[in-house]
Amino acid sequence: MTVYVIADVTVTDEGWIPDYAANVHDIVHKHGGKYLSRSGNITTVEGEPLESTLVALLEFPSMDAVQAFAGDPEYAPFAKARQDGSVSRLHVIDDTDAAGSIPYLPAG
Repeated sequence: MTVYVIADVTVTDEGWIPDYAANVHDIVHKHGGKYLSRSGNITTVEGEPLESTLVALLEFPSMDAVQAFAGDPEYAPFAKARQDGSVSRLHVIDDTDAAGSIPYLPAG
């Protein structure tokens, strides 16, 4: 089942960004994932704006693939640098419809 990682990041120290941006997409790809977006162009349409510096949306073929990526020793130093230089929240959602009324999505 396809899953999506939503990374909501507020950068507190920009030092980690160039190395992370240049390398992590290859590690994501190694685990079957791909970036759908990695953007600082955040517009709030409803509700209180986030204080996020950037939001990334990644697609993986399964939760197992996400866990393999997150636990990859090659990713560990990049994750640590991001964690040390930001306030990050990473969420995983699947491709289901909680209400079960969208015909092209599996019922959740």
